[in-house]
Amino acid sequence: MLRFLTSLILLLVFILVAGPLQAVELAAPDVPTVIIPVGQQDDQFDEDFDDDFADDFADEGSFDEILIADPLEGFNRGMFWVNDKLYFYLVKPVAKGYRFIVPRPARVSVGNFFANLLTPIRAANALLQLKFTDFGTEIYRFIVNSTMGIAGLFDPATSLAGVEKVEEDFGQTLGYYGAGHGFYLVLPVLGPSSLRDTTGGMVDTVLDPFRYADLTTMEYLGAKVFKVTNGLSLDKDTYESIVRDSLDPYLFVRAAYAQRRAAQVGKVDYSILTIDGSFLNENNLNPFKWLGM
Repeated sequence: MLRFLTSLILLLVFILVAGPLQAVELAAPDVPTVIIPVGQQDDQFDEDFDDDFADDFADEGSFDEILIADPLEGFNRGMFWVNDKLYFYLVKPVAKGYRFIVPRPARVSVGNFFANLLTPIRAANALLQLKFTDFGTEIYRFIVNSTMGIAGLFDPATSLAGVEKVEEDFGQTLGYYGAGHGFYLVLPVLGPSSLRDTTGGMVDTVLDPFRYADLTTMEYLGAKVFKVTNGLSLDKDTYESIVRDSLDPYLFVRAAYAQRRAAQVGKVDYSILTIDGSFLNENNLNPFKWLGM
């Protein structure tokens, strides 16, 4: 009976937390790659969340243009309202409680672990798009972080070698080959999406390592709840900034989503030998160089 109740609670929490975090992630803009000394990474992480919207989204008028078809706007606004209330009354309080209990370095390591675990999704989609540099980046990062980074708990590929994670998914793959969004869709549970990206997300689950672990359905959902809660605990109130500073947060998030996804589609890069001229060089490939030996 206790196991049943625990599973039921995990399922409910997963349903409630996934959507608002998706909205926060998709609204956040891409930022230039910066190599940060190990000792300054925590402070820089906090500053990034504070600066993202102030720098890139200061002119709200630029988001008035409709960048994605929205024939279901009435339905989408209703779902946006539901997700908004869930965020403020349940999701963020839970994340704040978790943030208070678990030290930040531990939460960063948890985020690193999950990001490393999902490498197959990113690498496969980079390969499908013929982005060989990105494919090589993900394979390189997985090898380095799984070994030197102790099963992905740390990210020496970024902190020591300066090789950043790339974001690739099957929605981007479809867009890369010319598939349009279809229409904008705010899912009751998963937040901002589109017909194309919803389809892509379903395909990506085929490569999700959690699906092939020896987990029950409730244990699988529990792992996803943990991942989402941990990710939100590292956020510096990004969604709160949207609501506070936007006359119409729905339009803001819709435009930010469309622009971010358009930027992520990317272009072909047939080179597997360089990343900004420095991927496969001695300093990046030799771990002893990272340690100053």
